[in-house]
Amino acid sequence: MARLDVTETFHNIAFPGHLHTQESLHYAVNFQFQDTDTLIVSYPKSGTTWMQQILTLLYSQGDETVSRTVPNWARAPWLEQYYFPKVLEMLKEPRIITTHLPYHLLAPVLEGSKAKVIYVARNPKDVAVSFYHFHKMANFLPDPKSFEEFLEHFLEGTVNYGSWFDHVKGWTSSGRNNLNFLYITYEEMWEDLEGSLEKISTFLHRPLMLGDMQKIQKHCTFTSMSKNPMVNYTTVDKEIMDHSKGQFMRKGKVGDWKSTFTPEQNQRFENIFSSKMKNSHLKFTWYIQSDQSSQWRNPPLFWPPKSQNSTFRANGCCADTSV
Repeated sequence: MARLDVTETFHNIAFPGHLHTQESLHYAVNFQFQDTDTLIVSYPKSGTTWMQQILTLLYSQGDETVSRTVPNWARAPWLEQYYFPKVLEMLKEPRIITTHLPYHLLAPVLEGSKAKVIYVARNPKDVAVSFYHFHKMANFLPDPKSFEEFLEHFLEGTVNYGSWFDHVKGWTSSGRNNLNFLYITYEEMWEDLEGSLEKISTFLHRPLMLGDMQKIQKHCTFTSMSKNPMVNYTTVDKEIMDHSKGQFMRKGKVGDWKSTFTPEQNQRFENIFSSKMKNSHLKFTWYIQSDQSSQWRNPPLFWPPKSQNSTFRANGCCADTSV
């Protein structure tokens, strides 16, 4: 089967040309956000689809109708992809928008906006493994060849969407000070979904009733989403995503990297991670034992926190949003 892996380069970052054009990327970086918009930001394979599902259900108070009938790319479309303007016309307020763009490209249009930004991060070892497997099934991405080769490109930042290190540092070091901003991790949601839903709903000023919370949790589990065609991308043509080569929703685990990394690869990763993240306050959970509980949650971005649930706002301090 022919691949569709044409590359579109924008500001020295490679993007899949099947989904991005120079026009769509210029449109994205000049987009005017509404104050009621919610923007999901992530590096690929960090929990984007999960957050799209969560916000869809949260805004509908747990009603699964939309999440069962409308594909996630139509209810929370990617800002930078070519089809975005047409889908945008059909979105009702409050709009959910998704992006993988780095902070410096969106800062000029986001700073000063009241739009809410939710940044979803994931430990980069699991990101690398998941992104590698996604490359194998997505014909619009370059052939990853061996994991060893792919990992080198990932560490060098020469994969599509650029450097994970630059992406996460850009959004969490600058975005937290200048935007209406919430930082949350894949691992945090994996371990404590209910607590994460409370944190997100508080940030969005969308309080949930107990019954709504239970419904949202039910439809946001990995099992539920992996069986939902509006989430798992099985409706996409085989020429674009070849599910015979793998599943879009593959495992959804924390620490899957341990079954892929060699000791040498892990040491090299650790060395580069330590160097590139030496000035970062971010902490990541690298694995979770099945019998471990809340002690494995990620610590707050800063210490001490003002409350258990905090958001980063324009003045750079933690605003108390506990419920």
